[in-house]
Amino acid sequence: MPIRQLPPVVVNRIAAGEVIERPAAAVKELVENAIDAGATHIDVTLRDGGQALIAVGDDGSGMSAAELSLAVERHCTSKLPDDDLLHIKLLGFRGEALPSIGAVSRLAITTRQRGGDAVRLSVEGGAKGAVEPASLNPGTRVEVRDLFFATPARLKFLKTARAERDAAVDAVTRLAMAYPAIAFTVTGDEGRASLRLGAVAPSLLPQDARRERLAAILGRDFTDNALEISAERQGAILSGLAGLPTFNRATARDQYLFVNGRPVKDKLLVGAVRGAYADFLARDRHAMVALFLELPETELDVNVHPAKAEVRFRDAALVRGLIVGALRHAICGAGHRASTDTAEQALAAFRPEPPVMLRSGHGSFAYPTPRPSFGAGLAEAAIAFYEPGPRPTAPVGEYAPEQHFPLGAACAQLHDTYVVAQTADGIVIVDQHAAHERLVYERMKEAMAATGVARQMLLLPEVVELDEADADRLAARANELAELGLVLEKFGRGAVVVREVPALLGETDVKGLVRDLAEEIAELGDALALKEKLEDVCGTMACHGSVRAGRKLNQAEMNALLRQMEATPHSGQCNHGRPTYVELRLADIERLFGRR
Repeated sequence: MPIRQLPPVVVNRIAAGEVIERPAAAVKELVENAIDAGATHIDVTLRDGGQALIAVGDDGSGMSAAELSLAVERHCTSKLPDDDLLHIKLLGFRGEALPSIGAVSRLAITTRQRGGDAVRLSVEGGAKGAVEPASLNPGTRVEVRDLFFATPARLKFLKTARAERDAAVDAVTRLAMAYPAIAFTVTGDEGRASLRLGAVAPSLLPQDARRERLAAILGRDFTDNALEISAERQGAILSGLAGLPTFNRATARDQYLFVNGRPVKDKLLVGAVRGAYADFLARDRHAMVALFLELPETELDVNVHPAKAEVRFRDAALVRGLIVGALRHAICGAGHRASTDTAEQALAAFRPEPPVMLRSGHGSFAYPTPRPSFGAGLAEAAIAFYEPGPRPTAPVGEYAPEQHFPLGAACAQLHDTYVVAQTADGIVIVDQHAAHERLVYERMKEAMAATGVARQMLLLPEVVELDEADADRLAARANELAELGLVLEKFGRGAVVVREVPALLGETDVKGLVRDLAEEIAELGDALALKEKLEDVCGTMACHGSVRAGRKLNQAEMNALLRQMEATPHSGQCNHGRPTYVELRLADIERLFGRR
């Protein structure tokens, strides 16, 4: 068939398939335009998840009639004044969003500049109308009705209205995190506000304003259990909040990453966060972070993804090193600190169940519901309480307030497993096995750092066949892998030869390990598989070499354990991110007994 040029309407609909794949993408593009216009308040209205109506209103700079007519043409933008793609400072710079939306929906834009007259323009299925007079306060209002009516096949791929609404709210929420000085409102069906965020006071410092906005979105639990991140390296600045290892999640959904104010989902950044927490979390747990990276515009390319969800860095190693180093430095600085929600979980475990109402001929009686962990009925529990028995023999220590140890002084050992200590304003309960396991693990890490990872030479070197690209990636990381005990080198095209492996691993599947490493380097840019295998071995050795549950400790041993925890980084969580101790303030205990 002969080559021909596609008509503009078809071209715009193809572009819409790349840029506007769902209502949330349209919302994101329109809100970005409002931010670029200098808006201080942005209102979003959704109907039927955004399929029936998306309306975005702002109080920004607005457009003139001539600019409005150009705004719905492809590749028309006000955000590249010098046509320089190396110095992109604004969010929307391609000039594709409005014509793409107009090609697949019924689009209406009403706008007014300060001191000017309001004008309105409609586009239906790509057919552009005339600019007409209108009525509007200074700013812009964009209405998108019947999204994808011109491409009905796209409607089959949309999810439920609720799922589409949630995706749109998430897109606005992520932008709101990066711009705390702007007020955002998202209203759904029946006028219900799905999101309402007031502008943060301009008098606050930037880091304080960001913390306030994150607290409003993610909750005070996150900001109270997060570490302040502030680092700079060669012009790259990293800031934000990172949750304590004990404040983790089952998925990576709560990892919010921004580059120059742009929310992104970048594999390099996700891999860097995972690498920073690899020593503190189990493989199936994920840290909760909100990180903001600022780079000179010439050091990154934001034009590599149709929806601008990914970026490319000129110096990826610099960015990754900055993130990993800053996160690990913050975690080390936290010392033995654990998340505060461990106390809330402990208090919830203590709270009694609602009473069970039993009826008899003489009326109703309320009996407390026996908790399954008691292991005995009420009558048996009462008899056991009053029967004489041996007195507890656990050593009782005397607390010296003037010492002010963070973890207090040991008072008793319960069930030969838990150490109870009294602090200046409460008590601490320590899992002796988990705590000592972490202490042993940290000592093993220090020894490995001092002497290096011991290696054992293979009697017969193992040749592993790979894709040529995977082999090249492994060879490029040969020095880094050698530091972890794996010595390999390129062996022709599409293969590597392994000569030494870490001695800690013992007998291992060398080919499987190398292939896993190649996949992780290609996916995340880091050889996490080998690090995690070494950490698993060290963790197992630390577990077997630590104080076991069921071993009696005297008072000196319990206090020594507490002092070592205070002096050891990361002692607030075990090797899998679980807390090693729970702290209950005196106020918490008083609430349990109704004193507060």
